Parts: sequence; C-alpha cells; structure tokens
Amino acid sequence: MVVTYKPKGVCSRLMRVTAEDGIIKSVEVVGGCDGNLQGISRLVVDMPVQEAISRLEGIRCGGKPTSCPDQLAQAMKQLT
Repeated sequence: MVVTYKPKGVCSRLMRVTAEDGIIKSVEVVGGCDGNLQGISRLVVDMPVQEAISRLEGIRCGGKPTSCPDQLAQAMKQLT
C-alpha cells in the first residue's frame, strides 16, 4: 500500500510511504531538512508501521506544535 500525504505546519511539502504487510518498505519526503529526513526515512524502513508511529508521533520542532517526524507519523496512520 502506498500513501501520499501533504504535511501541515512544517517545511516538507509531500510525503510518500510504502508498506507491505504492516512493514515500511520506503519513505520519500519532498522539501524540509534534507539530511535529517533522509536519516529518519532510512531508520524506519523495515520497521513495523505501528512502531514507527509510536516513536515519531508527538515530536515537536522548536515552538511549532508538530514536526516533520510527527507529520510522517500522521501519514503512516493512513496505512493502519
């Protein structure tokens, strides 16, 4: 299953997550802090979707109520 998500309140403009049988297979993020998002994307590959959500959800960026990792968790929720 593939989810394409438009994040809200962050620098990233688009997130695409692919999962099979509840396991994340790939993550692509357009915009945002390139190095950080590449690192996060690689770390969650081969991780169960629910585990990635629980690790990323609720992370904030500075004074913002959300962050790219939190928005990625929101995108992944569409896979469950």
